[in-house]
This record gives sequence, structure tokens and C-alpha cells, in this order.
Amino acid sequence: MEKKEFEFNGLRINGFLMLFVIIAILALIIYGFTTLTEGEPLWLLFGGIAMIVVDFILCVGFKKIEPNEAMVMVFFGTYQGTMTKVGFHWVNPFYSSKKVSLRARNLNVDPIKVNDKTGNPIMIGQILVWKLKDTYKAMFEIDSETMAATNGVGNGVAVMSRMRAFESFVRVQSDAALREVAGMFAYDENGDITKGDLTLRAGGTEINEILLGKLNDRLAMSGLEVIEARINYLAYSPEIAAVMLRRQQAAAIIAAREKIVEGAVSMVKMALDKLKDEEVVELDDDKKAAMVSNLMVVLCADDAAQPVVNTGTLYQ
Repeated sequence: MEKKEFEFNGLRINGFLMLFVIIAILALIIYGFTTLTEGEPLWLLFGGIAMIVVDFILCVGFKKIEPNEAMVMVFFGTYQGTMTKVGFHWVNPFYSSKKVSLRARNLNVDPIKVNDKTGNPIMIGQILVWKLKDTYKAMFEIDSETMAATNGVGNGVAVMSRMRAFESFVRVQSDAALREVAGMFAYDENGDITKGDLTLRAGGTEINEILLGKLNDRLAMSGLEVIEARINYLAYSPEIAAVMLRRQQAAAIIAAREKIVEGAVSMVKMALDKLKDEEVVELDDDKKAAMVSNLMVVLCADDAAQPVVNTGTLYQ
């Protein structure tokens, strides 16, 4: 896309120098009025008044730009460039200027309810770091002035209101991008997706990079840029949270049982091998099966085993 923003190259004079000139002109006018005598031509009086008016008009041309600020210059509706040079300047007073901030800003987007790839309702939120990149697009490609609807007076109020309008635009587009990304992936691994597929819960950096790309694609037309985007809130929607919690608990119990059984089998094998190697007792297949059954019950049970002392033979 063609870049329409360019640096302002119109008349620009050091503000302090021009301030001295304006004060000097005003002093000369005042001196002229004080020395004006009766009988002087009337045009001198009107000329002096006109010079005062011009002097005050020249005062409108002062502009101050701080670091990471920019000023869009417009001459009777025509874009004349963007002034970014830091300092105190004087320009043609008939230029209208719109100041904007180029500083980075945070945006904490409240969690929204969306459906993931498998159709489960989830709550998801994000944090963005964004900044203004192209002043021409920001001021003229989107309706930032109407969105701002500035009610206050003063350049500072206008800048604040204008940046709020940009933030509102970013918020709406980030909502749409977040919904799109959330619909592309499942919340976590379950029976509805292939094992190893990227998920919102485990995606981490990869999901954030995809979200960042989607956001900047949507904001390209506005001259705004997202520097960083990351998901900061992810949970199942309240109406299914209890059910999903039970599913996760069941999965955790199954995984724990698998570990317990695996360990129990290893211990039973070790016990049988130890008894055989040290010739403690000779066990036939039936007695081995009985011992394995008893050991597995003891090792896999949730409660502690209650010992029973056999006063007869080893097995009754």
C-alpha cells in the first residue's frame, strides 16, 4: 500500500526568534502611537491598528512538539505533511494543525465469550501494546475526528480525545481478531481434536504471534500498529466450567491410576523375583497368582491395607 505520509517541508522558523520579532514589532507600534501627534495623516492610525491585528495573527503560528509527538499540518483542507521535529517552532498561522502522540500505549481488553474450534463456549481476554505508526492514515483514512467528538477547549484536550478515538478503534478490531483466532483452535486437547494439534491453552507464544498478525492485518488501513499481543485470560464459560472441571479431574485420576498400576506391577515383579532368587519360598502358579492379586490390591488401594496374621499354613 502506498505511503501517503511525508515530512512537513513548509516554512518553519525557530519559535524563540519569531517571538522576539513579534515582540519587537509590537514595541515599535506602541512607540509609534505614543509619538503620534495631532494633525498626522489618518492612514497612519489605521495602519498602526492593522499592524497590531497582523501581529496577533502571527502569534497563532507558534507550535511546540515534544519527543514522540507529531503534528499533522493542513492548509485549507490540503495535507501538507507531518511535523515531527522536536522543539518550539513558528509556521504559517493559516496552517491548521492536529497533534497526535506516537508513544506506545497499553490496552487491557476485558474477557469476552467466544466458541472455540470444537464449539465449547470459553472466556478469553488479551493485553495489547499499540502505537500510532502512520499519521496520514490515522487522521484521514478513518473517521477519527468524528469518533473523538471533542467537547473541551485546548490542544491538550484535543490530543487526549483523539487518542481515545484511536484506542476505541483498536479495541473494536482487537475484539474481532480475538474471536477469529479463538475459533481457529480448541481450548485444550480432548477427544474432538487430533493429539498434538495446537491449542489455546498450550499454544503460548505461537497463539500470541498468530493473534498479533491478525490484529496488524486489521489495523493496517488505520495507520495503527500493535507491537505486542498476548492472551492474559483463558477459561471455560461458567455454564460448562463445572462439567469441564469434572472431565479434567477424571483425566487426572486416570493418569494417576496408570502411574500407580505401572509402579505396582514393577513392585510385584520385583517381589516375586526376590523370593525366587533368595529361595525364601517355593511358589507354584496358583500361589503366584494369589500373591500377585493380593499385592496388587494392597498397592493400588486408596486405603491402607489391614494385615491379617495367618496362624496356619501359608495358604488355607
